[in-house]
Amino acid sequence: MTEPTGFLQKGGERLLPLPGLGVVYTKIWPGDPRKAPLLLLHDSLGCVALWRDFPEQLKVATGRTVIAYDRPGFGRSPNRTDPLPVSFVEDEATVVVALCDALDLNRVALLGHSVGGGMALASAVALGVRCVAVITLAAQGFVEKQTRCGIEAAKVAFSDPVQREKLSRYHGDKTDSVLAAWIDTWLGESFSDWNLDQLLSSMQRPWLCLHGDADEYGSVAHPLRLNDQALVKGELRILPGGGHFPHRENSSLVVEAVRGFLQEKA
Repeated sequence: MTEPTGFLQKGGERLLPLPGLGVVYTKIWPGDPRKAPLLLLHDSLGCVALWRDFPEQLKVATGRTVIAYDRPGFGRSPNRTDPLPVSFVEDEATVVVALCDALDLNRVALLGHSVGGGMALASAVALGVRCVAVITLAAQGFVEKQTRCGIEAAKVAFSDPVQREKLSRYHGDKTDSVLAAWIDTWLGESFSDWNLDQLLSSMQRPWLCLHGDADEYGSVAHPLRLNDQALVKGELRILPGGGHFPHRENSSLVVEAVRGFLQEKA
């Protein structure tokens, strides 16, 4: 593991092989090696580049190494051709565990945005005590009408070639599959009953949940249900007027909340 460990300490970016899972594009902002690193899990249309300067802000504020990766089929990771199963949120924990193994991470904090929030919770369960804390931003834990309406509106918006071109700057020739994975999955009938209730009954890690009360892709019913189902209750913060991208809308508030939470818990 000498190469991945050196990569973790020096920082930078590379395609990281994960045994049995292919490779994922990974970028690291190195910080204090004595602190548990913070691993970021992106949203349904996201990738490392779309975190913009948020990882650097987190590194400066917390002093921790920050790690971000592109899920298979997103950003600079290789494409995937298989359709997403209904269990794709929970299944991402397999990738996260493999990534932590490849980087020799015995302790790690997780931060997930939107569907990445659900993936972070699933990964926390899979990692057990290796996960020292979880932060979710605008996480979704079930399929509600508001979520579907927001995606229907986005489907119309992305029929505009200009909007599609903007997304293709980040996903290239994978843009169509990225959109389909989001839109077709969430609007599909087979996904209508999906939720994280059963998984959350095993969630025992310290948890901070940030959710805007004006989130266009999920009402405050999401954080309330997530917390109600979790074995260990989280620290909920409802952000007045906050939308689906709190780390862009009010990055200083989010960064300070993450810093304080990790300082106390991890």
